[in-house]
Amino acid sequence: MESHTIPWAALAWFGGWLVATSVLWLIGINLPLNPPGGRWRRARAWLLLPAALGSAVLANVALSLHDGQFDLTAEKLFTPAAPALAVVDRLTQPVDILYFYSGDSPDGKRARDILEAMHRRNPWLTVRAADPDRDPQLAANYGVKIYNTAVITAQGRQIMVRGTDETDIAIGIQRVLRERLVIGCFAEGHGEYASTNYEFHTHLDSAVGHSHDATNSGVVDTTAHGYGRLRRSLEGLGYEVQVISLARPAGIPPECNLVIDAGPRTTYLPAESAALSAYAANGGSVLLMFDLGFELEPNLAALMRQWGVELPQAVVLDPSSHYGRDASQVAITHYMPHAITRNVSYTFYPGVRPLRLHAVESTLKISPLFSSSENSARQPLASAEQRAVVAAPANSQAQVGPQVLAAAIEGQLTHASKPFRAVVIGDADFVSNSFYPYVANSDLALATIRWLLREDSQVAIASRIPVPPVLVLTKPQMMAVFALVEGLVPLLVIALGVGVWWKRR
Repeated sequence: MESHTIPWAALAWFGGWLVATSVLWLIGINLPLNPPGGRWRRARAWLLLPAALGSAVLANVALSLHDGQFDLTAEKLFTPAAPALAVVDRLTQPVDILYFYSGDSPDGKRARDILEAMHRRNPWLTVRAADPDRDPQLAANYGVKIYNTAVITAQGRQIMVRGTDETDIAIGIQRVLRERLVIGCFAEGHGEYASTNYEFHTHLDSAVGHSHDATNSGVVDTTAHGYGRLRRSLEGLGYEVQVISLARPAGIPPECNLVIDAGPRTTYLPAESAALSAYAANGGSVLLMFDLGFELEPNLAALMRQWGVELPQAVVLDPSSHYGRDASQVAITHYMPHAITRNVSYTFYPGVRPLRLHAVESTLKISPLFSSSENSARQPLASAEQRAVVAAPANSQAQVGPQVLAAAIEGQLTHASKPFRAVVIGDADFVSNSFYPYVANSDLALATIRWLLREDSQVAIASRIPVPPVLVLTKPQMMAVFALVEGLVPLLVIALGVGVWWKRR
């Protein structure tokens, strides 16, 4: 249920309480002070008094057991966020939250009230609030030394969440209910985007300037793109993050539940391709994001073909749906049906290569996730000149039509192997620190990782990432706004003026 939905059931109980008390009030004011009846007068009084008191008590008990809340603030300050409510609604086992807040903190008091509202949604969630200044011994027993700390307990496990954001507390609920340790491993060694780089905006520079598109495909990076924001999100969800090398003699560590290779820039060694193939055959999960210009080692290319994927050296240009004024920054607003894309809206990809899909063995299933628009084209990157200049798809070699940009693969490579999952995306920039928090890029990344970890049945929720306010529009949306503001509105003003002149002439 969305956070702004009216609680009709609670409203009905309130209506019943109002009717019951109104009836009692009408009966009370209409009963005569000295009713006739002689000897029955006293008996009637003894009967009416407990009946009235009992009705009032029952009405108030029924009302207190069906609390409702109406948040009339425009910002919905006193209503839990919809993802947090969805987490609470799905609880099927006891979860206890002990929240330590400062009585002098407005944010702490709001968080306390929000948790109480979440408790009323589901009896499996119990909430208690305490002020460490008034009960220091209780705070000491739980090792709490900081205000606004939630101690979440379930199934004998306990974690602490610091803060006043109910989404972080909802993530804590998911973490304490998770029965296994999940390890995500970032592959490094080929110039991948460093998961330890937490800078907001790092980039690649070349002789032609700063760019995230095809001009970078032949340029050696001077400052690596960072994936620190994605890493923080994963750690916030309770995943452990490690950095590995695919060149390890022992192969990929078996404790890795997920391997992420984000934007490698140098070609794999044959042993690394073999390690990735063995990991998938053993039931692993893989997220591969291969940028423009990355050359696939022959064994890796053979593995991709076995999965039903080929990655031609080309850039996708979309004059109809792109971010800003750059046709190479493809914007996606429509997705194929899949567990990954069911809650994803607008995403964009600053320089993306296409995927070519083909039939696979019956033990595998390949699903395209999203494609560029009908007017897009695939422009081959056959020379350095083409990599240095991104033009409109007028080249005779350009193939016009929708281009698949991402695909999900699941199943078994052979009947003897274990089921695995993999996602291949023709771009890695879109999840870098520069673009991760904007529009729905982070939603797609986290939904992909949840599906790969087989946790896609959980509520999709992530910590809020503070970013400057920005309005991002696709080219058709910008054209519509321009037509409205620069065309329709002035014409309406002119028409109004002509109408007034015609009436007064």
